[in-house]
Order: sequence, then C-alpha cells, then structure tokens
Amino acid sequence: MAINFDKALGIHPYALQARVQRSEILASNLANVDTPGYLARDYDFKAAMADVESQFDNSGSAFVPQLSMEAQYRVPYQPALDGNTAEMGVEQSKFNNNAMDFQSSLTFLNMKIQGLQKVIDGR
Repeated sequence: MAINFDKALGIHPYALQARVQRSEILASNLANVDTPGYLARDYDFKAAMADVESQFDNSGSAFVPQLSMEAQYRVPYQPALDGNTAEMGVEQSKFNNNAMDFQSSLTFLNMKIQGLQKVIDGR
C-alpha cells in the first residue's frame, strides 16, 4: 500500500513555508523601524492557510496547492511624524509570536513524519 505524503502531511509544510515568508517581512519591518516613510507590511496567515486548505479540499490526488501570500500594509497604533508605520514593540511582538508558531508547526510536522516512519518500518 502506497503512502501519499501530500495527504499525510496536509497543510503543515505550507504552514512552515508561510511562517518563513512572514518572518522575512516582519524582519524587514524591524530593520526599517527608523526609516522615514517606511510602510510596515504583514501577511494574513489565516487567510493564506484557508486558501491552501480549500485547494486541498477541491483537489485530486496529484494536485499540489499553491501558497499565495500578499503582503498588506499595516495601520499603526501610533503614527510617526516621519510617515513610518513600523513600531518597534509591535514588530518585535509579532516576530516573536511568529517564531513560536513556527516552532509549534515544526514540532507538529516532525511528529507526523515520525508517525509515518513507524508505519514504514512496520512498528
């Protein structure tokens, strides 16, 4: 009996990829927190995962979902006089939360892979 890894792993590899892309954007926001006129951006992670999930639901067995994440500009809590919308505390918090979520997704994916390994080994 063949194992379909796409179905076995589900959306979890896509969640990791989305977390990596989001960390890059959040790191860019952090790096530009003092840049005049810089507009902070972020991804809507939940919307991206809902899109991937709907592609899984409507797909055949040989279909590979596409992760589409578009960065959106964020409205600041405290607008700066220089037009910069990146706020150090907000960006640090979002970056740290994303890092913890990445670690959780990675742990979950590792557990899935270990389970598949046990099935393959016949344990």
